[in-house]
Amino acid sequence: MSAAAATADFLQLHPKDNVLICARSVPAGSSVTIEGQAYTLEVAIELGHKIARVPLARGDLVYRYGAPIGVMTADAKPGQHVHSHNLTSRYLPAHDRTATGPKVPSA
Repeated sequence: MSAAAATADFLQLHPKDNVLICARSVPAGSSVTIEGQAYTLEVAIELGHKIARVPLARGDLVYRYGAPIGVMTADAKPGQHVHSHNLTSRYLPAHDRTATGPKVPSA
């Protein structure tokens, strides 16, 4: 496990990931240590949500599970919330619940 994932509250799922995933809801004002540096959460982070592991600039790809999941629409410092307010999705339409196309036969 990397130094970034040393806290029980946030997990790095893949070495290439530039975000950490919240393992439980964490209130605003809590401290999180990332790469040996302490950061204070500006907002509450809910279970499954992401925070920046490294500085992210507008236009940067965001990696989760080692794969790109979106593009930053605004900058985020380590420890800041990464979600729809500063990230646009890059999931394929097939991953969207509203995707259309041929139905996969059931087994």
